[in-house]
Amino acid sequence: MAKLTAGERARLPDSAFAYVDSTGKRRLPINDESHVRNALARFEQVKFEDDGAREKARTRLLNAAKRYGIVPVGFITGQFASERKAGARSGANDLPSGMVTLLFTDIEGSTRLLSQLGEGYEKALSVVRKMIQEAVGEAEGREVEVRADEYFAVFAEVASALDASVTLQRELGAHRWPGGVDARVRVGIHTGDITMTASGYIGLPVNTAARVCAAGHGGQILVSGEAVNTAKGSTPDGIAFRSLGSHELRGLPEVTEIYQIEAAGLLTRFPTLRLSGE
Repeated sequence: MAKLTAGERARLPDSAFAYVDSTGKRRLPINDESHVRNALARFEQVKFEDDGAREKARTRLLNAAKRYGIVPVGFITGQFASERKAGARSGANDLPSGMVTLLFTDIEGSTRLLSQLGEGYEKALSVVRKMIQEAVGEAEGREVEVRADEYFAVFAEVASALDASVTLQRELGAHRWPGGVDARVRVGIHTGDITMTASGYIGLPVNTAARVCAAGHGGQILVSGEAVNTAKGSTPDGIAFRSLGSHELRGLPEVTEIYQIEAAGLLTRFPTLRLSGE
């Protein structure tokens, strides 16, 4: 990464930085791909003025990462572990541990939507979040964390996670968005053994669930082979699994079997899996 000279830094607009404090000091440049990757690595080293400033900087950084095609799974899962204040308010101490099913969601093309909707993007994001939260709650899932346009939930039973994902995609598919835009969400589901600590969930299954989600497309539900095997004998009626093969997902030590959920009311045809790196 080429280091910015004082002159180059001065010529950049405020929008080229993830964080601008109340005095106008600008930090975490995100003007190109290499600086975005550096900002992801250095985010925890920055002292923010308050939680609001931190959240705004995080959102800018995640949007920049998407613009350059970076899938910042390590950054996202690190944030889940390091920030428990919001989780504590929602009862994080009561979250299940051991063998559980994890569900990640992510809005596809959020940068494009932001460009299309402008100030209306915040309302659209709120609608999507509400749909996700209602689908998760009705299926007795527990919200773990919400960050920008990503969502993380946990379920004691795999069948409940499958139900929640299908309900969500049906409702999103039926919703009519203003201005003819189309807000679609990708969903990833994985079952594994995780541990709850004072700082949050730890364990490779969290990274696996996030990677499975990142491989999908808007409107698609991807499920790991572990989750499919766990669901045998308890798969909800009307849900079928279509194998998409075994794939190497970056950062994971073994190949991951990936399946697509098929059910009435869901899209079935998608491009090939998104397997490019961070």
